[in-house]
Order: sequence, then structure tokens, then C-alpha cells
Amino acid sequence: MTAARFGFPQPWLSVALFIVWQFLADGVTGASVVMGLILGIVIPQITRQFWPDSPRMQKPWVLVRYLVVVLYDIVVASVTVTILILSPRQPRSAFVSYPLKLEHPLGITILASTISLTPGTVSADVSDDGTLLLIHALDVDDDAELIRSIHQRYEKPLLEMFR
Repeated sequence: MTAARFGFPQPWLSVALFIVWQFLADGVTGASVVMGLILGIVIPQITRQFWPDSPRMQKPWVLVRYLVVVLYDIVVASVTVTILILSPRQPRSAFVSYPLKLEHPLGITILASTISLTPGTVSADVSDDGTLLLIHALDVDDDAELIRSIHQRYEKPLLEMFR
């Protein structure tokens, strides 16, 4: 029996919604747990039509490592951007075309969101055919190094998770 048969079309989304609600609630109470459970069940049901071909996570343990890397990069990038803003040096901003190896729209969305969450970089556009991601970087010395770094730190684990 699958989780979808018991009303959980997206079990990971249900768990994530419950956990996020607990963080947003003012303390863990009976009411916040009940509301978290309701949100975790209702929202995936309402959005079911938007998930026609959900990918199966092949290696869920890679997600933990991915989140640690992303959180670490957010902290480091925050400090780096702060130093850059406070220094007299002018940033070398650039638009970089990143060649995507990910094919599933959810994987591309997670990658683009991760890039945008990291201070100093923003995902600006995805090509119509889904093979290029346009990224704006606040300060970049070498386009190839930025591409290599994004591939190693973000896209490679996503490929591992969703292949």
C-alpha cells in the first residue's frame, strides 16, 4: 500500500508542511500540532493536480547533506556579500548561462531556488527547452569556476537524489 492511497499524494510535502508549521507556530501546542496535520493533509490534496509526474527520491539521505551544504553556503555568502558591500572595491557582476544536467522541472526549480536563496546570486531565467539556467552573480571572477561550483555543490546531489 502506498502513502497516496491513504490521502498523502506527496508524503514528503506533508511532512515538510507539518515541520514548517511547527517552526512558525508560537510553541508546540496541541492546537499547532492539529493545525500542522490539517495543513499537511489538505494542501497536498488541493495541489495534487499541479504534481502530474512527481519524481521519486532515490536517495533521501542525500537531502540531509544537501541542506547542510546549502545552509553553510548561505552563511558564508552572507558574510562575503557584507564584506563586499562595505569595501570600496566595485563588484564584478555578471550574467552566467549555466548548462543544466537536471531534466525534471522539480529538480530545476529546487536548483534555481537554492541559487536564489544564496546571497549574491539570483536565478533569472530558464531557457524554453530547459537546458540553460541564466544566473546573475553579484561578484564573479571566473564564469567557469561559478558553473563548476554550482554543479558540484548543488546540481550533482540533486541528480543523485532524483535519478
